Amino acid sequence: MCAANVIPMLSAYIPIAIFVVVATFFALFTLAFARLISSEKYNKVKLEPYECGIEPTTDARDRYSIRYYLVAMLFVIFDVETVFMFPWAVIFDKLLLFGLIEMLVFIFILVVGYYYAWQKGPSSGPESWLTSRQDAARGGSR
Repeated sequence: MCAANVIPMLSAYIPIAIFVVVATFFALFTLAFARLISSEKYNKVKLEPYECGIEPTTDARDRYSIRYYLVAMLFVIFDVETVFMFPWAVIFDKLLLFGLIEMLVFIFILVVGYYYAWQKGPSSGPESWLTSRQDAARGGSR
């Protein structure tokens, strides 16, 4: 490999190097500027925890109900599933009927899962989800 071939290859990385230098400079400049304009005096108000302007009434390490996490998981599951529809929509004209049927099956599976979650409900708690699985394994219901 001769020097004439190496220089054009290295010149392709110049925009990346500039970006890294500018990003590093910006980060360091922001930290230095914040330190320059910050107050060195600490008082009781600055040392208090801040929760959206409201004084905290309980400890930050309180326990939350499992229902809170179940609702959050259901939201994430059904929210993330919609992300799979965007690439499909981009190439829909290439997939034709096969793509349409494939997406209808996908949506049907989502609707069945959503219906199950709606019927069981995270408000009923994980205990009811587990007992329904055990009942189904035994072949009966309670």
